[in-house]
Amino acid sequence: MKGLDTGELMKIGLDLAGWKKIPYDSAIHIKGSNIKKIFVSIDVNSFDIFLAKNLDCDCVLTHHPIGKSMISFQKVFDRHIEYMVEKGIKKNLAFSLVKDLKYKTSLKSHSLIYNDVISTAQILKMPLLNIHQPLDEYMRKIILSKLSTSKLKSVSDLVESIEEIPEFNKALTKVRVCNGKSNNKVGQWVLVIAAGSNGGYDIARTYYENNISTVIYLHIDYNELVKVKKDKKCKNLVILGHLAGDSIGMNQICKELEKREIEVVKRGLIDDN
Repeated sequence: MKGLDTGELMKIGLDLAGWKKIPYDSAIHIKGSNIKKIFVSIDVNSFDIFLAKNLDCDCVLTHHPIGKSMISFQKVFDRHIEYMVEKGIKKNLAFSLVKDLKYKTSLKSHSLIYNDVISTAQILKMPLLNIHQPLDEYMRKIILSKLSTSKLKSVSDLVESIEEIPEFNKALTKVRVCNGKSNNKVGQWVLVIAAGSNGGYDIARTYYENNISTVIYLHIDYNELVKVKKDKKCKNLVILGHLAGDSIGMNQICKELEKREIEVVKRGLIDDN
């Protein structure tokens, strides 16, 4: 059996999202070919590269941005503009909010030691790529499909629906109502996922001001949540869980690889069986 190359691996991830173009937060960092055994993890460090080498893997596939995809990460935040405009928010306001979010993230990039893992992989001659937003988009589609086929009256209905997805059902971190009450009416809701980052307080508040009753994030920073809780205009905020959410896309790409007779070594994913 002929193995895959890193370009083909990336295409499998893009196909799951229905995309053609590699987004800024994803990249092939070290090219490789004839890949028959692959190490897959949501995050990787230099130890994981050594582990993959010791396990005779031909490639490492990770989810979260590393190297150049970490530095250009904020460029995918423009997806927030699309989501907000879909919910009736004026484009110039959405653009301004995202501009601020991107600026904050670009400043943080200067504190990052962004080349450590890639340097290790280069020394060990280990092919390496990360696929972030496409797999998050696949996860978003799974959650949207689940919610759109469920009868949602209260926030608790929404929580119960999402928890029927295996990764969320098995997670130690359960779907959580961080603001508002479970018995509140769910009203109009928005799923803010696959935009690189959650929108924090500013974007959540803008949704609430535009007739959205329930905002759904994967997670939220504590300081941002404090702002939400102090603002009486803010309504229901639900967080789902980062590891569980990311496992959905990663599990699916593993299945696609196994269909192609690629041996997969998974580390740290929440099982969906």
